[in-house]
Amino acid sequence: MTEVQSRAERKEQTRRALLDGTLEVAGDRGFANVSLREIARSAGIVPTAFYRHFTSMDELGLALVDDGMRALRVALRETRHLSAMANARLSLEILARHVDANRNLFGFLYRERFGGSTVVGHAIEAELGLIGRELTVDLARTPGMTEWRTDDLEMVSDLLVNSTMQAMGAFVDARKPGNRSESEIISRTEKQLRLIVLGIAAWRPKSD
Repeated sequence: MTEVQSRAERKEQTRRALLDGTLEVAGDRGFANVSLREIARSAGIVPTAFYRHFTSMDELGLALVDDGMRALRVALRETRHLSAMANARLSLEILARHVDANRNLFGFLYRERFGGSTVVGHAIEAELGLIGRELTVDLARTPGMTEWRTDDLEMVSDLLVNSTMQAMGAFVDARKPGNRSESEIISRTEKQLRLIVLGIAAWRPKSD
């Protein structure tokens, strides 16, 4: 290993420590309420060294959004081949497993979607918008929905994305005393999805 490689690896390790430390320090407080000094301390560096890795707190937050959305897409990709409605429980079990493996990261996405950082919140909404548009395309190919108007398809997509985010948030907090267990969350969310399906079956799109 050359000195340049070793230096690059150390820099990446410190960058990772800053990201992981931010997730730990932010916790239930929210990203906007965490200081650069606290984050630097969590990674074992002085505050001025922070700027060797990120130009600002906003850039750090956006890096966490990228990590979180990448993890969410991996989970969604794993369920995409399933018939979403017929295998709702299995899809939710897969999501629960991914949340359990990345609890702090998924918790960050859920909290910061409507958190105090405008930059981070907008970035999360933009990424969810992309996922929603991809889902809209999939729905347009679904038997019985091929003649639906785009705005109606987008409405269903929004309902499904928001239900997924709510389930994700519930899974994040499932271990806290007094909260629903993972199995209770899955059963409840499965019923919600069934209600959406019933609505889809009864919906009669207006013609242009």
